[in-house]
Amino acid sequence: MEKLIISEQDIINSLCVYTARKKQVRPEEVEVELLYDDDYGFSAESWVDGRKQILILANIIEALRLWIDEFLNMDPFAAAIELKLDDELGIIAYIS
Repeated sequence: MEKLIISEQDIINSLCVYTARKKQVRPEEVEVELLYDDDYGFSAESWVDGRKQILILANIIEALRLWIDEFLNMDPFAAAIELKLDDELGIIAYIS
């Protein structure tokens, strides 16, 4: 599999789809903010109907695997996923 970069917006989109399926709402009803902390690493906050949920790195990876499978039509379990904090691009994912 070639090395691929998933943009911050696509990571957010994947989390919206992932959360929407878990909460049985439309992806448009989900708001997501990606976070990075030097001590805790990557996480995200999602809001549905005014209720906040914290998503940990494992949730982000699960959402990206869903995205890889359904939107990129690639094998999601053959992919190695690595999140990076880039000064210009924000939070991005390297898929290889």
